[in-house]
Amino acid sequence: MDTEPAALGRIRTVAHILDESVRVPGTTLRVGLDPIIGLLPVAGDVATAVCSLYIVAEAIRLGVPKRTLLRLLANIAVEMLFGTVPVVGDLFDAYWKANVKNAELVAAAVSE
Repeated sequence: MDTEPAALGRIRTVAHILDESVRVPGTTLRVGLDPIIGLLPVAGDVATAVCSLYIVAEAIRLGVPKRTLLRLLANIAVEMLFGTVPVVGDLFDAYWKANVKNAELVAAAVSE
């Protein structure tokens, strides 16, 4: 049987891989696969948005309120929309970190 802590752990792992898995050498900044894959015009942003939807799927399974689900989707949409802008969009992806935000929103909603 799947437990809430296990699901939250998977969500945090996906968020970490997509948003914070690589330290930028010589800095304390961390980026993930999202801005790296996002370097591929449009297709990269679509691919990472699909990966981000995993967090939404887990949130649905956990019974997160619809209002929170809409915020999760809005974060993904903002990241995808701005991410399609060449170069600036990839910098935005590295800063915005929609998946980390979404992991925090799900954890907060589940603990209520």
